[in-house]
Amino acid sequence: MSLTFHWFLPTNGDSRHVVGGGHGTPATASGRDRPPTVAYLSQIARAAEDLGFVGALTPTGAWCEDAWLTTAMVSQHTERLKFLVAFRPGFVSPTLAAQMASTFQRQSGGRLLLNVVTGGESHEQRAYGDFLDKDDRYRRTGEFLEIVRELWDGKTVDLAGEHLRVEDAKLARLPDPVPEVYFGGSSPIAGEIAAKYVDVYLTWGEPPAQVAEKIAWIRGLAAKEGRTLRFGIRLHVITRDTSAEAWAEANRLLEGFDSETVKSVQAGLARSESEGQQRMLALHGGSRDGLEIHPNLWAGIGLVRGGAGTALVGSHEEVAERIKEYAALGIEEFVLSGYPHLEEAYWFGEGVLPRLAAEGVWRHPVGDQKPAGAQVPFAG
Repeated sequence: MSLTFHWFLPTNGDSRHVVGGGHGTPATASGRDRPPTVAYLSQIARAAEDLGFVGALTPTGAWCEDAWLTTAMVSQHTERLKFLVAFRPGFVSPTLAAQMASTFQRQSGGRLLLNVVTGGESHEQRAYGDFLDKDDRYRRTGEFLEIVRELWDGKTVDLAGEHLRVEDAKLARLPDPVPEVYFGGSSPIAGEIAAKYVDVYLTWGEPPAQVAEKIAWIRGLAAKEGRTLRFGIRLHVITRDTSAEAWAEANRLLEGFDSETVKSVQAGLARSESEGQQRMLALHGGSRDGLEIHPNLWAGIGLVRGGAGTALVGSHEEVAERIKEYAALGIEEFVLSGYPHLEEAYWFGEGVLPRLAAEGVWRHPVGDQKPAGAQVPFAG
């Protein structure tokens, strides 16, 4: 079995500093350092493609560019890379979403992966005209996925649910292949939805013991539904030739966190309804101290960024070891990112992936092609 690695398209802007935002908080000013133009995002996507990443996650929310439109444009500048498009099911009808996905598959050569994001912040949802509370949003997500999956199976769908209703819904052309559905959530109802409808359950980068608990929880729920899921993890990475160099880079990023910005972001995230976000906040408690919460797992990113707030920090060998530690728990897919995203893709792709390939746990998705393994031409 080969582990699968995905990269990230920073449609909220990129920088040599951490770009904050997400979960109801705006992108920080550093996001203007490298605007998320199609040209720049395509440069990142092509680098990820060459290095051996399978796909790239594109976020959703008021803090970033629209994921559907952006990835549709970037896909035309790449050949193999898939796009893990974050999508909120409450904003578009399920029939239209199924049709959009089908169109994307045909026009991109089957390179769509769908990351279903229910939405954890009611105030942000209301800005888009969605006034359901959190549990009702999850129930609607379940109805949405039931409809979409039946449409992708070629069925004619009639469903009168609690939140969604369609009559005589069908697709004129089916997606080929059917997009895989990725999904994350830490609340009980999120687990129920994952067990019934998704292909890959995603967790943010918590310490291994907590990740193991989540995997066991979801596996148990899926087994009751007669289903088997794959598991993925969302992390940032800071990997260098030596551990000292990696931690020096982490400290440089930390020194760039303005105290007022940290205070403002933490106050905003503290209001989050997302159970996963609250678990992220608990890893650092808003403090700059004690941020290495597990060997090579650093919670510093979460001081200024919502969502994924932890990074693997260390030498290439150390980061490879941590990846194998998560893989031993059952994690098969790694959705990674780093600041700036172009340079960090090379640090990881040329530093860590060859080591994992040498140990037989990863192979380049294009035949015998391998990352060069040379020193990256960037200062990081």
